[in-house]
Amino acid sequence: MKIILSMIFCFAMSTLVFAQNDLQVIKTNLIKELLRSDINDSLVEQAMSTIKDDGSWPEINYKDLSLTGYQHSIHVENLESMALAYCNNKSKFYKDQKLKITINKALKFWCEYNFISANWWYNIVFTPRTFVKISLIMEKDIDPDILKKLQPMIKRASKDDRWARQSADRVKICSIEAQNYILIGDEENFSQLIDIIQDQIKLMTGFRGMQCDFSFHHRVHRVNNTVSYGSGYGQNCALWAACVAGTKYAFSEEKIKLLVDYHLDGLCKQKVYGKYDDKGVANRDITRKETASAHSLLIPLENLYEASDYRKNEIKEIIDLCKGKIDKPTLSFAKFFWQSEHFVFQRPDFYTSVRMFSTRNRNMELAHNSEGIFNHYKSDGANHLAVKGDEYLNIWPVYDWQKIPGTTVLQKPKMPSSNEVLQDGLTDFVGAATDGLYGVVGFDFISPHDFIRVKKSWFFFDDEYVCLGAGIASNDFNNPIATTINQSLLRSDVIVSRANEQTKIEPGDHHIDQTKWVFHNGIGYIFPEPANINLSNKTESGRWYDINKQSSSSKELVEKDVFKLWINHGKRPQGENLWLYPGKMDTKDVTYQYIVVPVTIPKQLNTERPIETLSNNSQIQCVKHTSLGIVQAVFYTSGTITIAKAIDITLDSPGIVMLKMKNNKIDQITVSDPTRKLSRLHMSISGEKDIAIDLPQGDYAGTSVTIENQ
Repeated sequence: MKIILSMIFCFAMSTLVFAQNDLQVIKTNLIKELLRSDINDSLVEQAMSTIKDDGSWPEINYKDLSLTGYQHSIHVENLESMALAYCNNKSKFYKDQKLKITINKALKFWCEYNFISANWWYNIVFTPRTFVKISLIMEKDIDPDILKKLQPMIKRASKDDRWARQSADRVKICSIEAQNYILIGDEENFSQLIDIIQDQIKLMTGFRGMQCDFSFHHRVHRVNNTVSYGSGYGQNCALWAACVAGTKYAFSEEKIKLLVDYHLDGLCKQKVYGKYDDKGVANRDITRKETASAHSLLIPLENLYEASDYRKNEIKEIIDLCKGKIDKPTLSFAKFFWQSEHFVFQRPDFYTSVRMFSTRNRNMELAHNSEGIFNHYKSDGANHLAVKGDEYLNIWPVYDWQKIPGTTVLQKPKMPSSNEVLQDGLTDFVGAATDGLYGVVGFDFISPHDFIRVKKSWFFFDDEYVCLGAGIASNDFNNPIATTINQSLLRSDVIVSRANEQTKIEPGDHHIDQTKWVFHNGIGYIFPEPANINLSNKTESGRWYDINKQSSSSKELVEKDVFKLWINHGKRPQGENLWLYPGKMDTKDVTYQYIVVPVTIPKQLNTERPIETLSNNSQIQCVKHTSLGIVQAVFYTSGTITIAKAIDITLDSPGIVMLKMKNNKIDQITVSDPTRKLSRLHMSISGEKDIAIDLPQGDYAGTSVTIENQ
């Protein structure tokens, strides 16, 4: 019996030792990851020179705990910057004893007052996350009494807290709690937290979390949050995948693969070349100042690269792009995130996207905490274009928020209230057809803010894309409608061609009739039918505080040179009849069309392009690329379109179609149902051949089907 008990005791002790060894390995890995954060010696130097004797900083208002206040975050950020510099041998403050004293002094001040914000995020996420990080990397250099007093603040991050909601919030809160269990050596609770984090790596289509198209929804509004909350979610999951690798807590291969797919097919494809944020995806975070070098996916991708061999070459290319080892991506793609109504298109030389919304989702997240207060029109067919990736960098304080690229918006004297940003969609017809390389997008747009209406479509090819609009209508007697082609930072001279004359445009506001094309910053905007356009190329001014009412927002005047190009359709352009009245028809079908050439020179804009607009009206919008042999069409209702000699295409329902042709015959057919009401789409070719195509259902309704035409 004694022998058996002795064996049980030895087994238990060995198990404990192995567990402790695993915890030590994980702790070493975790600290290594935490120390990968950037250091800022100049900020540290300033913090050390201005800190008061009591451990506070004079520029911080410690009394304001409001949602838009809480400058206390500066205190916490100072602490993090100082701790990182103290622990990083690349900093001139590495193991600096004066810095160590300063850090302990600032921590002691915080522990004495324990500041609680009106914004739960600071209390449950920001402060606990920073304090557990400092505790881990400086454990032996922080006064033991201070370490003890930090624990209650760190423990506010709890899996049992009401804010530990499904997916992103749960992962980041549990991540903080897990780090704390590593700090204090609690193996049992750490094991439980890792299981919870790993369990959150799953598809949660229709709910908070990762959708089956690899976009990300943070809230129940079904708004695209991929590069904001979705990025943090992926970063935390990848962090733990790396830290527990090789231990008994290692993530399953299934979870690792899902994480890799999410990063490559979700996060990376909603970033320009996998590096810079797609401005079309941004929500209220667009009103926060950013840096061009912030490649948020670099560290999580490096973690996943080490954790698995799955899709390793693809991960390596994005890593090399982020590090500047290669200049251009090799990957060309077209992808429609049907769960979020967002389309992306990339070629090695440019990236562009279209953001939309429908009755299935909402347009934009709320203007939480007075951020994103002018985001009313950011989902109305926003079409941002990037070649270098910095075309819109920090333009937002001087931005005209009624001229979002790609949108058709009623131009009012002032923006609506910030309480009116979030709106339900009013149309079912929102979608795209894509074979993964090319794509066509259709949007039967009705504004929930102003009730203007327009059929909008985009047709994407290798070197250019075509933008069409039809049925533009408004009930507003006082304000005109404008379709904005682009609004970006002014980076070069603007050249305009009209008739047989090319003119360099002087800075200012311009109305130019019969325009053939406009050239700016290496991008060409072609008007197949000479158009009357408006153009602005001048210095604009504004303040960050104008668009983001946080107390940390700068109130200093910002001036930037801005390029704006738009078409003014006038007031109620459809005529006298009101389209809202049942039985009334629009007087005329008001349209626009233009071609965007992302990489070009003025000389090339004078050359005929292999593009034909076959139809642009309220029933069908259709474009043919003769060199590629591609026809793309958006059918807003059943109808027929002639695409080539003796070839007609008929749909007996709404739908979006892309056809690839060889030798004047249809070789391949790609279709989708933007209304998501059909189980089958019927197509007739020249009245002789009928094709019935079964459409995806359930979570995959709205995706494309490609078949070969036999």
